[in-house]
Amino acid sequence: MRYIASLVNADKVAGRTRKYKVIFSPQKFYACEMVLEEEGIYGDVSCDEWAFSLLPLDVDLLSMELPEFFRDYFLEGDQRWINTVAQALHLLSTLYGPFPNCYGIGRCAKMAYELWRKLEEEEDGETKGRRPEIGHIFLLDRDVDFVTALCSQVVYEGLVDDTFRIKCGSVDFGPEVTSSDKSLKVLLNAEDKVFHEIRNEHFSNVFGFLSQKARNLQAQYDRRRGMDIKQMKNFVSQELKGLKQEHRLLSLHIGACESIMKKKTKQDFQELIKTEHALLEGFSIRESTSYIEEHIDRQVSPIESLRLLCLLSITENGLIPKDYRSLKTQYLQSYGPEHLLTFSNLRRAGLLTEQGPGDTLTAVESKVSKLVTDKAAGKITDAFSSLAKRSNFRAISKKLNLIPRVDGEYDLKVPRDMAYVFSGAYVPLSCRIIEQVLERRSWQGLDEVVRLLNCGDFAFTDMTKEDKASSESLRLILVVFLGGCTFSEISALRFLGREKGKREHRGENWPALYLAKKTSAGCSGSCL
Repeated sequence: MRYIASLVNADKVAGRTRKYKVIFSPQKFYACEMVLEEEGIYGDVSCDEWAFSLLPLDVDLLSMELPEFFRDYFLEGDQRWINTVAQALHLLSTLYGPFPNCYGIGRCAKMAYELWRKLEEEEDGETKGRRPEIGHIFLLDRDVDFVTALCSQVVYEGLVDDTFRIKCGSVDFGPEVTSSDKSLKVLLNAEDKVFHEIRNEHFSNVFGFLSQKARNLQAQYDRRRGMDIKQMKNFVSQELKGLKQEHRLLSLHIGACESIMKKKTKQDFQELIKTEHALLEGFSIRESTSYIEEHIDRQVSPIESLRLLCLLSITENGLIPKDYRSLKTQYLQSYGPEHLLTFSNLRRAGLLTEQGPGDTLTAVESKVSKLVTDKAAGKITDAFSSLAKRSNFRAISKKLNLIPRVDGEYDLKVPRDMAYVFSGAYVPLSCRIIEQVLERRSWQGLDEVVRLLNCGDFAFTDMTKEDKASSESLRLILVVFLGGCTFSEISALRFLGREKGKREHRGENWPALYLAKKTSAGCSGSCL
């Protein structure tokens, strides 16, 4: 606002007369108008609001494109975007009718839900009598599951994002991918037939698919040799253009795969994945800590080092004070003292913390829980939680079976569950919660999980009569991540939707997940 004011005042000094219009998106804030008034130019400008809320990035993906949401809310505690989220939900309900079943977890989710309900009450006539087109909506705070956002992505779309950064549904491929001296902006969605088939695949399967695709394309080109003039004319007018387009896209994705391989080989990606899996399973913690120290000392990547530190902290309920000080000192020596602020911010966000005296109560808590009733145990453990907010990842992982037990090697070509998005080592916590709640149609039976997530007061269910809802609409589920989500989670939800859809066709009553929605960016650089 002060920058705008300086431009207007500079024009005044120069004697230039102009009309000024300031358009705020996605919403206009009173504080901004106050600054314009303080700068003495409020009367010289007209202000308007462009209530941009939802951008459709793909057939099953919407985004609010608010990269600042995560930092503003989860770090600074700024609640200004909650109204924007509520307005977006209200827009969807006016377009597609009321949502018969609403579920949510997290403080932000509850606030957005309550504000949205107030908007619905104020404009009751808009959705009254409408037949619902979306059967279920699930609101989930990003801080409910930081672990998934911190794990390295191994599905193709996730690796493309990690390597090239997908912004607003498109990616800039540089000369190393295009095999020319120019960069190329490519739209990544279901219209790209090659990308559509490999986006959710584990990276180990992608080269084999692209190789087979190349052979198929070559076979289609070779058909020209035995054609007469009429057949050749039909081939040129009907098929050639499509084949050339597919060939161009295929060469781009092969180039992207090669670039990803070069980068990951340089970073010793396999060893990184092995360390992450060890942290998730709770094994070889000392060896994992040594690997992180070596990673920092070699200055492989400041972001990767921070991700590993945060993953160690959350899975271990905070770092031992001695380890915290040692790792912090090594990081600052490797990457510079300016990262003191980074460590402060990570601590405030609960991503990288130091174990305190209260954290030693975990063992006592588990013993006491066995001796008293579940209700009493809940009260005691709630009291313990108030001493130090812990991630409780180990207990949650055990309760929800997040680490699959597999006999032999996990088959990534024919995945059996959502764990394939992390090479069969871990089922995304956020996606498991969604699966469990939707199976139960409530939080019933998940009380212990909700308590371990420190969300006892922020898990809610709102179910209305489904008389007007068609069976088709009840199969449609909208998942809203508040604070951004990763492409791994989107792939896992797509897999869940496909699997549950198959169950439904076999006669089992389970809604299919067709629509995943991201409200903002900001998690591990993997969100739109």
